[in-house]
Amino acid sequence: MRIEDYSFGYVKIDGEVHRRDVIVLPQRVVSNWWRRDGHALVLRDLDEVLDELPGRLLIGTGAYGRMRPDPETLDRLHERGVDVEVLETAEAVRRYGALDPAATAAALHLTC
Repeated sequence: MRIEDYSFGYVKIDGEVHRRDVIVLPQRVVSNWWRRDGHALVLRDLDEVLDELPGRLLIGTGAYGRMRPDPETLDRLHERGVDVEVLETAEAVRRYGALDPAATAAALHLTC
């Protein structure tokens, strides 16, 4: 997967435009990613992809960094062997481009 472009409320992945939050995995994209609390991230929000996560997960917290991962969620991911980086979404997209997409996933909040 290749993230080609990002701006507030918009991301382009392998030529496909997404206007809602997404999770980018090495083999697929989860469109319209929904969290129970829009500006929080808990482990249950990743249930659908937990078994597919590679060794690195970038969490894009939005254009202004308003989405916050629960510290316990980060601990549980680390226990599963996943290195997590929490960055504003534009920075997460830049970082993703510098890493191996076969070994990296990105959970991206596209707006605030």
